[in-house]
Amino acid sequence: MKHTKTFSERMRRILALSLALLAALSLAACGENRKSTREVYAMDTIMTLTAYGTDGEKGLDAAESVILAMDVTLDPELTTSTVYAINHAKGQSVVIPAQVAKMLSTAKTVYDQSGGALDLSIYPLVKRWGFVDQKYYKPTEAEIAGDLSLLCFDKISLTSFPSTGSYSLTLPDYGEISFAAVAKGCAAENAVDAMRQVGVKSAIISLGGNVQTLGVKPDGSLWKVAIQDPENPDGYVATVRVGEMAVVTSGPYERNFTQKGVLYHHILNPATGHPSSSSLRSVTILCDDGTMADCLSTAMFVLGESKALNYWRQYGGFEMILITNDDRIICTKGLLESFTLEQGGSKYSVSYCE
Repeated sequence: MKHTKTFSERMRRILALSLALLAALSLAACGENRKSTREVYAMDTIMTLTAYGTDGEKGLDAAESVILAMDVTLDPELTTSTVYAINHAKGQSVVIPAQVAKMLSTAKTVYDQSGGALDLSIYPLVKRWGFVDQKYYKPTEAEIAGDLSLLCFDKISLTSFPSTGSYSLTLPDYGEISFAAVAKGCAAENAVDAMRQVGVKSAIISLGGNVQTLGVKPDGSLWKVAIQDPENPDGYVATVRVGEMAVVTSGPYERNFTQKGVLYHHILNPATGHPSSSSLRSVTILCDDGTMADCLSTAMFVLGESKALNYWRQYGGFEMILITNDDRIICTKGLLESFTLEQGGSKYSVSYCE
């Protein structure tokens, strides 16, 4: 009898410990799946931040702080910003933070490789068209030619001082730059890094056409990112499954105006000074580097279908989805297993490029 009682007590104790362990595992799982979401307005767009896990709110705080700080740093019309200081330095060197140096360096790489399809010094022309203050205006050819003469991205000097970790930038005294074509990609990348540093392992952020993920979904599955319908900003034509990745889309539907029945959009071709007319409706870039993805989405849109595909073949390092004006979707071959045409894209034919 004494042996039986001891055995029963042991069984009860084992059962209690098992139940406690199951409860603890259940609570841990609930913690890992806990979803925290926040909306932030910055860089002229509403940004949605989502983090999972017990550190989610802390991650959102960190990400929001990074985004707002970059917004202040990169606003060319804000007199206290770094970019304003660069544009008004009258040819003198300006000390810039590392994140600005990275954007410049990445943009310069794409500028060189694309033959100038991405040019951050096109800002005077962007202002001329009214895409900064929304006072839209179609410039004269003389005005366009005058602003094109101010392009100077190839004359920018970026100097690194490794011993101090600082950088300096020198811009010709007649030039002005803007980071509009790269800022959101860099902000998303830095925001994800900030989340990671405070312990977040699963997150996704959307910054107005720029999607950046951290890890995979809490259940271990891949993220499903929608590819926007160029003709209906509230709909989507396809989805793509990704792990930790930047997915950046550029298209003329983002900012535009109509004058005398003609649509003018904000993606200007630095070669002509006019909105790009490359026969593309949108370009989506998938890349590990959010800053690079943002640069490439603009440059590939300006280059157009043929030159964009040649760029991809020559330099690689990213995947791409092109939507054309004649209802075709062209994907690079690395997306064969992850791209899915959805109901909203039923009118499009899909092909894969090697």
